[in-house]
Amino acid sequence: MSRGAMLDLVLTNKEGLVGDVKLKGSLGYSDHEMVEFEILRAARRVHGKLTTLDFRRADFGLFRDLLGRIPRDKALEGRGAQDSWSAFKGHLFQAQERCIPTKRKSGRNTQRPAGMNKELLGKVKHKKEALLL
Repeated sequence: MSRGAMLDLVLTNKEGLVGDVKLKGSLGYSDHEMVEFEILRAARRVHGKLTTLDFRRADFGLFRDLLGRIPRDKALEGRGAQDSWSAFKGHLFQAQERCIPTKRKSGRNTQRPAGMNKELLGKVKHKKEALLL
């Protein structure tokens, strides 16, 4: 790995996001040097398209009826626990699709900068918690 790529990975979680790196001389009488750089990123913000189940509009009567119609004896006969769960889960998700509508959530909580993933969000949260101590 080249030295430039190492700086990328120290400052970001991906290569190629650090550019225009300049050494600006030493800090006083120290052997350390100042480094000036730019972190390259898209100027746009990613709008999250978070969908959740809308239980207020769900038809639980139909949901209960559909799950009650599953031929459990025939569908689960001769299967282990994992295979039985997989078979039941398929029926459960089909009934969920039919009976529980989804809604799209939007707002400040679903917007985040491009490149900000769950891992980085967790690290930022951990940093904020550490600073509050």
